Amino acid sequence: MSRAFLTSLFNAAVRAADPEEALRAHMPARPKGRMVVIGAGKGAAQLAAAFERLWDGPLTGVVVTRYGYGAACRHIRVIEAAHPVPDAAGIAASSALMDAVSGLTEDDMVVALICGGGSALLPAPPEGLTLADEQALNEALLSCGAPIGVMNAIRKHVSGIKGGRLAAAAHPARVLSLIVSDVPGDDPAQVASGPTVPDRVTLEDARTMITARGITLPDRIMAHLAKDSARAPHPSDAEFLRSEVRVIASARLSLEAAARAAEAKGVPAIILSDAIEGEARDIGLMHAALAREVMARGRPFAPPVVMLSGGETTVTLRGESGRGGRNTEFLLSFAQAIEGVQSISALAADTDGIDGSEDNAGAFADGETVARMRAKGLDPVRALHENDAWGAFDSAQALFVTGPTGTNVNDFRAILLGAPTLL
Repeated sequence: MSRAFLTSLFNAAVRAADPEEALRAHMPARPKGRMVVIGAGKGAAQLAAAFERLWDGPLTGVVVTRYGYGAACRHIRVIEAAHPVPDAAGIAASSALMDAVSGLTEDDMVVALICGGGSALLPAPPEGLTLADEQALNEALLSCGAPIGVMNAIRKHVSGIKGGRLAAAAHPARVLSLIVSDVPGDDPAQVASGPTVPDRVTLEDARTMITARGITLPDRIMAHLAKDSARAPHPSDAEFLRSEVRVIASARLSLEAAARAAEAKGVPAIILSDAIEGEARDIGLMHAALAREVMARGRPFAPPVVMLSGGETTVTLRGESGRGGRNTEFLLSFAQAIEGVQSISALAADTDGIDGSEDNAGAFADGETVARMRAKGLDPVRALHENDAWGAFDSAQALFVTGPTGTNVNDFRAILLGAPTLL
């Protein structure tokens, strides 16, 4: 029964980021000229379809989303491309978005529907670089364990569309960016590497991050970053004077919705944070230590209670052939740390419905999960070492599969401590 309860909290979190409900309060007035809708991210097609349902005038546009994440639109073209490593379809999509905003006037308006996943979906190698270079950059960043803010700071200086460049191309039209945030702290410049939102992080800052963290990038990328021409636009630039940015959905709002859903069922809810970052396996150990403290000593709060958290953890790749993502890796570490402890059950999942390399959103775990893995002949310690969390939870029949949700507000973690009879 705990799985049903935890699933209901996940569903409440996803509903809070429903595209149509998120957009409803932010629909702009009709412009004197053209209305052009652009977008990028794993929920961009659903946002575009919702915008069409809510809009009462003519419009054109184009959005890009991940393969398999499309939605039917009447007037807005939907392009599908690869994620997390960009492909040629992404190159075509970036070009289509830039074309869509070219040649506009002061009477025209651009609405940008931006959500998580847009960084990989909008490859646009600057002069002198190729798609292969951008693919190599993405692979290096995804495997280095750096937080999303660092990865995006680097990406936007190796792009012809990120870091506000797409909004700059729309000048002098008015640009309204409606952002579904999947980043800790909800900085709109970080979502999808900010194609329509310039960042105050400078090229010098990006170079410092690479050095300070010991990040190894391909030589051609480093040579590009050594040039002043790599510099991304700045928020004070004149092209952004008519730009407006609104965050319409986020992890904070979704966790608050999940907390209300738990409390409606009589279970107190504690939101630890909506902005947790760090190595997934380490964050798993931290959550497990807190869960054990609650169960053993009733502090810092007493059971029954559900602990909720969000943010974006990272995974440093160690294994050669492991399958999974940051939420299942978090949970595999957590499951080992709570082995044998009764009345703890947890769900960790990505709100977009896909965690990492496979088709599951995440997984469930309790005090018996690792024992079930061993009973199937799988070593959970080895699986964690090899980044094979998917294989571990598949063996325990504990994968959580939802399919694409149509939104993306990052990681969702719910840990139920105690077993209320109403569950």
